[in-house]
Amino acid sequence: MSKGMNRTFHAVLMGAALVAAAGLFLLAAPAEPAQQPEQARADIIVIDGLKTFGPLERPAVVFLHDKHTEALARQGKNCLACHPQENDRFSLKFQRTEDAAKQRVMEIYHQQCVNCHQETRSQQKDSGPVTCGGCHSEEPSVQSDFQPIGMDRSLHARHVKAAENRCERCHHKYNPQTQKLFYAKGQEEACLYCHKDKTEDNRISLRLAAHDQCIACHRARVAEKKPAGPSECAGCHSPERQALHERIESPPRIERNQPHVTLVRTHAQDEPQTALPASMARATFDHKSHEGVTGYCRTCHHAAITPCADCHTIQSRKEGAGVKLAQAMHQVDAPMSCVGCHQTELQKPACAGCHGSIPQQRVWASEASCKVCHVPMGDENYPQDKAQAEELAAQLLESRRLQSARPMFKEEDIPDQVSIGHLVDQFEAVQMPHRRIALRLTQMTRDSRLAGAFHAQAATLCQGCHHNSPPSPKPPRCGSCHGRTSDALNPTRPGLMAAFHEQCFDCHDRMGILKPDNRDCTACHARRSPENRS
Repeated sequence: MSKGMNRTFHAVLMGAALVAAAGLFLLAAPAEPAQQPEQARADIIVIDGLKTFGPLERPAVVFLHDKHTEALARQGKNCLACHPQENDRFSLKFQRTEDAAKQRVMEIYHQQCVNCHQETRSQQKDSGPVTCGGCHSEEPSVQSDFQPIGMDRSLHARHVKAAENRCERCHHKYNPQTQKLFYAKGQEEACLYCHKDKTEDNRISLRLAAHDQCIACHRARVAEKKPAGPSECAGCHSPERQALHERIESPPRIERNQPHVTLVRTHAQDEPQTALPASMARATFDHKSHEGVTGYCRTCHHAAITPCADCHTIQSRKEGAGVKLAQAMHQVDAPMSCVGCHQTELQKPACAGCHGSIPQQRVWASEASCKVCHVPMGDENYPQDKAQAEELAAQLLESRRLQSARPMFKEEDIPDQVSIGHLVDQFEAVQMPHRRIALRLTQMTRDSRLAGAFHAQAATLCQGCHHNSPPSPKPPRCGSCHGRTSDALNPTRPGLMAAFHEQCFDCHDRMGILKPDNRDCTACHARRSPENRS
């Protein structure tokens, strides 16, 4: 081998050795800690406005609004640093009032953001990125815990006090003739009745309307050195901050000329009573008590604060999207319907233990359930006068209250211990604390007005376990229907062992009962000695 080739070979060998040594050093050196994602934030704004001009060329920018406003505040700057003012209002767009053209919008972001970051960096201060990938990231390091906020009765009461009962500070209507906003006393409604998820015609979206009006008011009160609500995102939309908001336990009633009690109307105000007669007794409704258990008027009045029958008539009409009155009141999966709202209540642990296994049809379609709301009057001629109708409604509600006075068996008549030993083999019989369970269920539902109205018989509560049999102080044993094996002709009727375990396990899970543990067999029945097993 020539000397030149030897020198080349030695150089390559030395280079390989150095690379190997460097690799070993990197392997031995402690790894640089990975960048930890920030905690969940409520101020994340996704900047994707360019998609209105077509598909995005890069990932949308995840923008942390509060982080920027805090940095600007330290420099003595405010919202005007980013949001231009127009007609005494801040534009909610960045450095513009409208999206004129794609290139122009892109230039605004790139020039303004990068310039600010570079200027801040030149002052030896913490700053944002100045490269494309720093903002347009496929995998942002933050996650959102943004939680919408609504003007519930407590928050509304606080605003009424702050505004000195001047409803016009927030509520307005639009006059198409004058093309101006005006205040209509006695016609105040929820903002979302007009302001929808997206801007429509001359009505801005709910998000824009709320931020425009709420933040402007909060900032004005700060300028006047008055107590004010938050102006930063987290102040309203962080779950932690929301939990710290002052709560009024019993907020005053929001007066909109609503009745205390009433008979639910079956016809719209502009519809003749003879259009189609109702086939059932008119439902009695305690409006005032329902106000106390709902956070918002829109919980029920989801489209407007008008009687339900103005949109949902017996025959249906266009204003109610073709939804008939009966469907509007009884739709199980609609949270704004009567039955839908009640069904939601049944998902709470105190109710779900029993109702989780009871078919909805059996609960809501029984004659007994219907009569709770449709209290029979004995006379089909209901008064047309509003005051007389409300007086009759109060009388019918009182008669229902007396009929459902929460009867209960005497404690000594409830079996104390029930021994379940039908299938004794590997385990001993279960000693079920029957009376303690019955009394506990009674205690958990005692303060529920809903349970008080529908649990009209002493044995109603017993039906959670003693199902598919008439209410009785001495119901049939489980083995009367469930055999030792499953019924091949009735797949919904499991064998006795499966029925016991399914009933107990499911109830415990739905009520959040941790003891006895479903996986611990001996928690309910002791293990049987081998010599006693069959």
